[in-house]
Amino acid sequence: MENEEQHNTRDQNHKPQDLPQVLLLKPPPVLSVLGEHHFLSNKYQLLKAWESHLPLDQFLTTHADSIQAILCSGAAPVTDDLLHLLTSVRLVVTASAGTNHIDLEACRRRGISVTNAGTVFSDDGADAAVGLLIDVLRKITASDRYVRQGIWVNKGDYPLGSKLRGKRVGIVGLGGIGLEVAKRLEAFGCNVLYNSRQKKAFLDQYPFYSDVCELAANSDALIICCALTDQTRHMIDKEVFSALGKEGVIVNIGRGAIIDEKEMVQCLVHGEIAGAGLDVFGNEPDVPKELFELDNVVLSPHRAVFTPESFMALCELVVGNLEAFFSNRPLLSPVIDT
Repeated sequence: MENEEQHNTRDQNHKPQDLPQVLLLKPPPVLSVLGEHHFLSNKYQLLKAWESHLPLDQFLTTHADSIQAILCSGAAPVTDDLLHLLTSVRLVVTASAGTNHIDLEACRRRGISVTNAGTVFSDDGADAAVGLLIDVLRKITASDRYVRQGIWVNKGDYPLGSKLRGKRVGIVGLGGIGLEVAKRLEAFGCNVLYNSRQKKAFLDQYPFYSDVCELAANSDALIICCALTDQTRHMIDKEVFSALGKEGVIVNIGRGAIIDEKEMVQCLVHGEIAGAGLDVFGNEPDVPKELFELDNVVLSPHRAVFTPESFMALCELVVGNLEAFFSNRPLLSPVIDT
């Protein structure tokens, strides 16, 4: 059996041009970790489009016959036009849970497999979602500012927060993250309700609402965990906010565009909903400045799912999907498996 030293020597003896080619359009955050640990460089020729002096179209055309896989993130859309240039691509690996930046229909039509981050982010995303909800309800961040800015000394006690136990919490999107959110909320004594593409047959303990407005009307708080699609874009609109009501709170760790951000800002400014915990925004990194002045809003810079632990797990999953593809084994986290 080949020992590790022989294996490493064999990898090092590979000429770059002999290795399978993987395209990177922009540097995904995971790349720095992958590079540090040589997860990819010894096994694949990484074609970094942003380092080329050629225009992108020319760069892609030059390598069209040899690029077999694309490694991307949300910052680098994989469009039908792009895939039209890359005739040899058979795999798209995204380092994110969401796939809204990938033309999935074009991938299906062209017989291209797609993988995502799977359940790697479920625990950390759920922790952050519940943390944001607690922060908004109990006014933790706002009261921290109250103390730090010396206001407590002059104005006395800060207004009371709201109890979490007993709250009716509607989860929009009961996938991997949504399920973990539900488990945590149960432990806090909340009543969990949900909306999803379809009712989960194995979850009779949670009331299902096919209509988001109806879910909002029966909830004290909404937590958005679903993916961004054409169907979910601006799904949380004025009607949903009205149904949620003046005592309602919204938390979003999905994608910013799932919420009609302008309507949400107006509802928060005019007290039509009670508060919000937001990790994602419609035009990142730009955030509506009106939110900066509101003590009932907690803001986070799209980091809900990222911890050192989840980052390393993501690295292993990305490498595992590439290795499975090039070894003709089943993919680890397929979205489309051709």
